Parts: sequence; C-alpha cells; structure tokens
Amino acid sequence: MMAPAATHLGIELHLLAGSEGSSAAQAIPHTVIGDYRKVQDVLAFAERMDAMTFDHEHVPAEVLAALVQAGTTLNPSPDALIYAQDKLAMRRAVEELGLPNPHWAEVHSPEDLATFGNAVGWPVVLKTPRGGYDGKGVMVLDDAASVNDLAVRTWFERAHEEKTGLLAEQKMPFTRELSAQVARRASGATAAYPVVESNQTDGVCDEVVAPAPRTSPAHVAEAERIATLIAEKLGVTGMLAVELFEIAEDDGGAGAPPGLYVNELAMRPHNSGHWTMDGSVTSQFEQHLRAVLDLPLGATTITGGAGGYVVMKNLLGGSNPDLHSALPAAMRRSGASKIHIYGKDPKPGRKVGHVTILSQTSKRDEPYDATRARLARVRQNAAEVAHILTEGEAPL
Repeated sequence: MMAPAATHLGIELHLLAGSEGSSAAQAIPHTVIGDYRKVQDVLAFAERMDAMTFDHEHVPAEVLAALVQAGTTLNPSPDALIYAQDKLAMRRAVEELGLPNPHWAEVHSPEDLATFGNAVGWPVVLKTPRGGYDGKGVMVLDDAASVNDLAVRTWFERAHEEKTGLLAEQKMPFTRELSAQVARRASGATAAYPVVESNQTDGVCDEVVAPAPRTSPAHVAEAERIATLIAEKLGVTGMLAVELFEIAEDDGGAGAPPGLYVNELAMRPHNSGHWTMDGSVTSQFEQHLRAVLDLPLGATTITGGAGGYVVMKNLLGGSNPDLHSALPAAMRRSGASKIHIYGKDPKPGRKVGHVTILSQTSKRDEPYDATRARLARVRQNAAEVAHILTEGEAPL
C-alpha cells in the first residue's frame, strides 16, 4: 500500500518478499525473492538501497545488527524497533517514561503467574513477548487453577528454552480501544493523526472509526501526548501506532481509575490507520515514506473537514473464495465506498482487504443525535459491503 504513494512522489521502491505471490510483490515491480530471517539474503538486497524500512516487527536481531554494521540506513532503527518487537521491553519503557501501564509482571513459571493473578485480581492476560499479533500469542486466564493448563505450561517451557519470561497483565476493564498514530522524521519533527476508535472481533481489528466518536478533549490531548512522547523518547522514525485502553468509569474491583492505558506499539503503517488512504489529506503510507526519508510531513486532517467521520471496515476472509466476483454487487450496494483488496488467499478470519466510507455534513451545529444516526448508517453500509465481498451475497 506504499506503492501508489511512492509512485506519486517519484520514489522507487524495492521489495524483499518471501514469494512472488505475496501481496506486496503484486504491486512493486522491483521485487527480490528472499528470506528476511537470513542475514545473507537481506544484506544482498540492501546493497543498492538508500534506506530500508519494514512492514512488520519480526526481523531477527542478528539481521538488524548485520545491516547496521554494513552501514545501511534503517528506519526505524533497531534501538527503537526493539520496543515493538518485545512486549516486555515495551512495558519497561512505558513505565520508565511515566506513562500509564496496566499492572504487569514478567513471569517465569505457573507459580509466578498465580502470584501475580492473586495480587491484581483475575482474570489476567498472558502474552508471549515476541511474535504475537491479531490475537496470536495472547491467552486470557480466568482463575488461579488455569495456570496449570497444558497450554500455559507449554508456553512456559518454550519461553524457558528461549531464555525469556512471559508477560502477565491485568485484564483491563476498558470501555473501548483507541489508537493514536504519530509520524516522526529522522530530524525530529512529528505529526499526529486524529485519535480513532478500534473495534475487535476475536482479537482481530474489525472496524475503525475516525475520529473516535464522543471522545473528551482531555482524552484526545492525552492520547496524542502519549504517542508523541513515545515517538520522541524512543527515537522512532516513521509511523508509530499506540493502541490504548480507554476507561470511562472507575472500576474499583480492577483497581483501574478512569483514563488511558497503553496496550501495544507498532512502528510501521498500522491497520488502525488504513482509513487514511481515503479519509486523510496524507495517508499513513505516504507519511511513512516522508518520515523515513526525512522529508517534510504532510497534513493529517480528515478529508471533508470538521464534522466528517471515516469508517474503515476490514474484510476478514469468509465463505467467498473469490472477492473479485462480488465486486459488482458490492459497488452497487454503496457507490460511496472505497474498496481495497490485498490479493491474499481469503482464509477464514484473515485480513484480505478493507472498505472505507466517508461520512460528511455541511451543517455547522449538527445535533449529536443526527451525527450519531448518520454515522450509524455509514457503519451499516460498510458492514454490508464487507459482507457481500467476503460471503458473496447480501446480508439478510
């Protein structure tokens, strides 16, 4: 999705892909087939590049170290990327910056986990420090007895082999999930995007609404402050997404007062920012290119100005194996929708595309009830378009 922005700016992209059939390889003509986990493949690819960036956080440390030793310009740098790669490192950094974390601990045994759960209250969330995304590497444990489950013990055994612990977190009684994105240039300038609401299905992002409806000015300002501070203090270059828990009311049983709490970090264009492709003056993909090449950053305002909302609905693989066959019906359902299909095999639950629809108003002081009704219609339209594409038929 960086390819169109690169074309517009006259930037030549080269891609290291795992296979010719990968979705990015379908869009970028200068593609080399190789393994991002192999030092020799990545070094050979990097020889002719002015700068390198990443579309995920899973590049091994030894590969990153070899690139640094070879003098390759990497954005974000390995020193920053570690906080997106390792959730334990992220939790420590957030704590050192004085930003709001859930209660957390590094645990090395079921006994450690039980002690933590008994102290903060059940249920608790257990996470693998590395490699988890879209609900993978996450386990919710309801009570102390569950620490002896086979799956839990298997995770600890694997962590012991890798000489690390697991991350245990208080299960937050959040009202909703928000995401704050900020771009940072290598020379230090930053630009924040509107804070968005992110809705999940089975641990996978399903829908994003930008800006997050009915968000207090204080929470908007705090979310932007958190994201900008993390980007500056950790030396992030490129796009940074900070996923946040919002708690609107005190939950004494969980010991979590109202406010925002850091959930996870991503140092790349992020799913919660896909709405920017059609709904922002500067998409996150163009902004990432600007930032990693240290070009002036673009405006981040929503297209259509004040009163506008953008709804982004993910296409999660369903029963329809051929999304393109459903395009005519989906387009007939909503001429206002912008449909993006990624060229991926539509396995059940897999992100294979997204739909965005912009909701605008020309009324200066539209009552909230009218705004809410307008937004509800757009969300319903996006959901119906997504259903037609992934299931091959209109919803009942």
